[in-house]
Amino acid sequence: MGLALAASARAQEAALQPTVEVTASRVAETADASLADVSVITRADIDVSGAPDLIDLLRLQVGVDVVRTGGAGEQTSVFLRGSNSNHVLVLIDGVRVASANTGAFAFENLPLDAIERIEIVRGPRASYWGSDAIGGVIQIFTRKLDSALIAANYGSYRSADASAGMGSWSDAGGFSVQVGTRHVRGFSTTNPGICNGPNDPYCIYNPDDDGLQNHNIAAQGAYKLGTQTLSASLFRNEGGLDFDQGHSRTLDQAAGVNLEGDILPDWHQRVSVGTSREDIDTPAFQSAYRSTREQLAWMSDVALSTMQHLVAGLDYVHDHGVSIDDSGFGAPYDVVRDNAGVFAGWRAHDGALDSEVSGRYDHYSEFGGAFSGSAALGWKLADDLRLSVSYGTAFRAPNLNELFSPGYGGYYAGNPQLDPERSRTAELGLDWRVDAGNRVGLRAFSTRVHDLIDFSGGDLFQAINVDRAAIDGIELTHTWHAGAWSLDNNLTLQNPRNQDSGGQLLRRPKQKLNSVLERAFSDRIRAGVELVDSGKREDVGSRTLPGYVLVNLRASYALTSTWRVGLRLENVFDRDYELAHGYNTPGRSGYIEIAWQPR
Repeated sequence: MGLALAASARAQEAALQPTVEVTASRVAETADASLADVSVITRADIDVSGAPDLIDLLRLQVGVDVVRTGGAGEQTSVFLRGSNSNHVLVLIDGVRVASANTGAFAFENLPLDAIERIEIVRGPRASYWGSDAIGGVIQIFTRKLDSALIAANYGSYRSADASAGMGSWSDAGGFSVQVGTRHVRGFSTTNPGICNGPNDPYCIYNPDDDGLQNHNIAAQGAYKLGTQTLSASLFRNEGGLDFDQGHSRTLDQAAGVNLEGDILPDWHQRVSVGTSREDIDTPAFQSAYRSTREQLAWMSDVALSTMQHLVAGLDYVHDHGVSIDDSGFGAPYDVVRDNAGVFAGWRAHDGALDSEVSGRYDHYSEFGGAFSGSAALGWKLADDLRLSVSYGTAFRAPNLNELFSPGYGGYYAGNPQLDPERSRTAELGLDWRVDAGNRVGLRAFSTRVHDLIDFSGGDLFQAINVDRAAIDGIELTHTWHAGAWSLDNNLTLQNPRNQDSGGQLLRRPKQKLNSVLERAFSDRIRAGVELVDSGKREDVGSRTLPGYVLVNLRASYALTSTWRVGLRLENVFDRDYELAHGYNTPGRSGYIEIAWQPR
């Protein structure tokens, strides 16, 4: 019993330690010290959840809404703070990975086994990162193994995952490599509700099982060169996906090389070269998309004093997009674009006050320049209470489809004269450490986006800048740890709307509550329950999707010091719900995971 209590105390202490993140301002700082709203999903969080899919973790985060059109592997959209899915900058190990063609990232192709941690930054960060970071930034870091690993997961819908890897690290450097595969038989992506009546000639409903097959690799390496460290990373996922009208083949890849270290005791620098690629082939539509991106970045962090830091850097990005269509009706093109950006940020700490000012200028080969800026101030009202206020602007550059697509028979064509979408956001925050195991956070924000791009121009529905959006919201988080118990709650209240029509932005609820209660029964057994309560949402065709409540159970058991078993039961009460009209979601489903990893 004493051993169990000691293990529980260690787990509680680890859970309360400040988490280091690098995404908010491109340099390492604790999430507590950052003036941005940051949360981190660690590898320990992933393991204890027993989740088979990234969607199960993201939808538990405050301010995050996830929509998947069907089962595992189907198209997934992530909305951060009510903004559009392409208003979220997505990075893998520092490399931009959204498609240059569509501006979206295929979250559905990201295997959990390959992830070390996920950093989520809410609010505009364009002053550091440039385009896309209107709602925030999500950065995924690939797995960094320090021993051997073998893991397997099996569950409902004939879901079978397996991964194996090896890693070794020391002060001089090291390596980590992991390979994995996933096969899911699945269920029908759609239901009859997607049809406009029983005689709809364009109905895509087909009551067959739509599954997926994925194969992935995640690798890292590093070598110490004096004061500098040379490192490299690779993520690659190849797969196939079934849907009601056919089959798609996909490829997602991100690779980077970095040289990082101290030039002088108070001067740290990082040089990065990266490339990303996304391919989608859909034989049923006689179409394919190819998207590649090369990027070069230099970042410098100078300590002006013990209380002041200056961060500055340069970015260069080259995008290449290709659309292939053999149907005779589609939209083939082969285009490139370039962007260069320069940024700087000043951070200062003076007694009870923390401050940050940052700015960035980008120049795009199509539309010219875009400036982004932000300012934040934190005031420590007491040792355990901090008030923060911030204001920031951001933008999203039009993607290649919006700029250059010739359209479908002339319809829905791109427009090279498009302006970037632009936003401004004000935020007020309060963080209160009630006691050693009890914390409360409150955020209120207001975002305005203008020049939104919509395919509604003229008789042929050309891409034009037309819409405006307004998003106001409040986010409340609460964390409590006591002995063997832990409780994490978050509540999101938001009003994402079209400022011109007053209508709600699609598929984003006005309110959402998440709660995770967990207990360590001994040093080897943990069990918990998850609650997801989402409000109603508006969908296409002036439809309203009803709200839903999901309850999930999870447990883990350490058989030995090297063997672990995880169990998960999702949608315990077998609720029937939709994230998008006409698309199915999983019913009651169970999963078991077995993992071996020497400590």
